Amino acid sequence: MTRRLVLCLLLVGACGRPADPPADGAANVYTAAAFDRLYGENCAGCHGANGRNGAALSLDDSVYRTILDSAALRRAVATGVPGTLMPAFARSAGGTIADSEIAVIVAGIRERWGRAMAAPPGAPPYAAPPGNPQAGAAAYATFCAQCHGSPGDTATRAGAVYDPSYLALVSDQWLRTVTIVGRPEQGMPDWRGYVSGRPMTNTEIADVVAWLAAQRVAFAGQPYMSRR
Repeated sequence: MTRRLVLCLLLVGACGRPADPPADGAANVYTAAAFDRLYGENCAGCHGANGRNGAALSLDDSVYRTILDSAALRRAVATGVPGTLMPAFARSAGGTIADSEIAVIVAGIRERWGRAMAAPPGAPPYAAPPGNPQAGAAAYATFCAQCHGSPGDTATRAGAVYDPSYLALVSDQWLRTVTIVGRPEQGMPDWRGYVSGRPMTNTEIADVVAWLAAQRVAFAGQPYMSRR
């Protein structure tokens, strides 16, 4: 009798627990429906319904998905990016979704938009040590000023990325990533297209980011968290 009672309790407990989405290590087990729901509720507002044309970087971008590995992608989804509008989604980091649901989002992004592909020749790494802001001023003038202008300019064809209000909303990693992958849906090329026949080097990218970071100013109430 005791053994039967224990077995019944176990079965009741198992049946009463809602099914959990696929866990880590089950990248190919997720369902498209589960991904569509989680992505639509948590990601589409910034990254676009189809991974493109949102306010944030397009996930359906061949260069971006090449330089951003699964570990970095999971970290960004789970814990957010400090100092930017990208929040943490994992419950363990103060978000609202389970780790297993994070795994569904990461697996879905990889499955839908992250097919394996060869890295473009000379592709810079996703992250790099801080650069030199003095050298970055010259690199910015060479590769960026034609479209984004320079401090003191009154007319630019694209946004003034050196503006402190803009820089207060983005991290150094965002600046680096967008410099590498561009915003093709908005006509901004990747690191190979700013000057014809003259791709940016990894050092030049790091230096431009350092120069832009040096243009930030302290706004009242701006926390300026550690930027990665």
